[in-house]
Amino acid sequence: MAGETSWVSHFYDDSRREIKDWDSFSEVGEEGDKEVAAVSVDSILPDELVERILAYLPVASIFRAGSVCKRWYEIVTSGRFLWNLSHVLPQKPWYFMFTNSDEPTGYAYDPILRKWYNIELPCIDNSNWFIASSHGLVCFMDNGSRSELCMCNPITKRCRKLQEPSGFPFSDYSALAMSVNRESHKYTVAIVKSRQVPDNFFMWDISIHLYNSENATWATALTEILLGWRGGDESVICNGVLYFLVYSTGGGIPDSRHALISYNISNRSSQGSLRRNFIPVPCSLTCGRLMNLKEKLVMVGGIGKQDRPDIIKGIGIWVLNDQKWEEIVRMPHKYFQGFGELDDVFASSGTDDIIYIQSYGSPALLTYDMNIKQWKWSQKCPVLKRFPLQLFTGFCFEPRLEISP
Repeated sequence: MAGETSWVSHFYDDSRREIKDWDSFSEVGEEGDKEVAAVSVDSILPDELVERILAYLPVASIFRAGSVCKRWYEIVTSGRFLWNLSHVLPQKPWYFMFTNSDEPTGYAYDPILRKWYNIELPCIDNSNWFIASSHGLVCFMDNGSRSELCMCNPITKRCRKLQEPSGFPFSDYSALAMSVNRESHKYTVAIVKSRQVPDNFFMWDISIHLYNSENATWATALTEILLGWRGGDESVICNGVLYFLVYSTGGGIPDSRHALISYNISNRSSQGSLRRNFIPVPCSLTCGRLMNLKEKLVMVGGIGKQDRPDIIKGIGIWVLNDQKWEEIVRMPHKYFQGFGELDDVFASSGTDDIIYIQSYGSPALLTYDMNIKQWKWSQKCPVLKRFPLQLFTGFCFEPRLEISP
C-alpha cells in the first residue's frame, strides 16, 4: 500500500542479506593515468566520531545503519552510543494512529522522513486504553477495571506491567498522566479519578493517585468533593504540576463548560483545596486537549459558537503563562475545512515543538510546528475508512532508543 512501510521489514530486512566488504573502485589521480584504490571514510574514522555522526540520524535511519555492517551494528547497540543519543538534539515526535479494533496495531508517522510505519504495541491486547506519554515512554491503562497499567517503549518494544493500585475506588471518569525525568529516567504516573456522590449529580468525589517508579509504590495524594464540577479524561504533568480539565455538571451558572485545575505533585504538603486552584479557560470550548511542550502547558481547544457553545467554529492553541492563557494561533479556515465534517470533539497531542490534530471521523492528520509557526498536512495514512461510523484516534510520543521502562 502506498505510503506504508512495515516497521519490522524497514528496520530488519537488510540484516538478512550477507554483508559484503566495501567495493573498491578506480578513480583518476593527479597524473591522469594511475588507478588508486578508494578509501572508505568509515574505515579511517574512530568509533567516537562514527557514534556522534550516527547519533544525529533520525531513529528509523539509525536502525537501518545498524544493518550496514558488523561495526555499525555494534556501535548503535552499545551503551555509550545510547548515552550519546540522550545528549543530542531531541528527535521530532511521532504520532501513532489507530482505529477501533481488537488488535493493538496501528501506524506511526515519522515527520522527518514523512513515512508511516506499521507498529504493533507490546503488552496490550486491544486498543481500548487510556494513554499517556513522556520522553520516549508510553503508559497504558485499561478502560475496564482502570487498574491494569503497563509502561513501554514503542520503538524498542521493551515493556513492563506496573504494580496494580490497590484500594482505589471505582470511578465514573479517569484521566492518566505521566512524567519522565530526563536525567534519571525515573517516572511519575498520575491518575485522576472522578466519582459521582450517590444520589447527587452535582457533587463529585475527585481523587489523585500517584505512582513513583523509584520505589514502585502508589499513594493517594488527595481526595476532595467538588460541587458543580466533575473530572474527565484529560490531564498532563508539566514542570512538576499536574493539570486536569473539569467539566460543569450544573448546580449554578458557570462561565464555561470547562475549567482547569492544577495540583503541585512535587510539593504536595503545601497544597490547599482544589477549589483554590481553578484556572478559567480562555473562551467557550467544545473540547480541550492538554499537552506538555518543553515544560509549558499547551491547550488545543475547539472554539464554540457564542450562541451555540456545543457547535465548533474553529480550533485554537493557547499556552499557560503565570496562570493566564496566551493565544498562540488559530487554525486557518482552509485547514479547518480540510478535515471535512469535524465534530465538536477531536484528538490532539504533542511534545517538543510539534502538535498533531486529528478528527475522530477520518485518518487525516494535521501538524503545527510551534517553532516555525507552520501548519502542514502529514502524508496520507495507509489505514482506510471501511465503514461510515469508523473512528480514528492516536497519541504522540518521542521515538527514543536509550530509555527503558
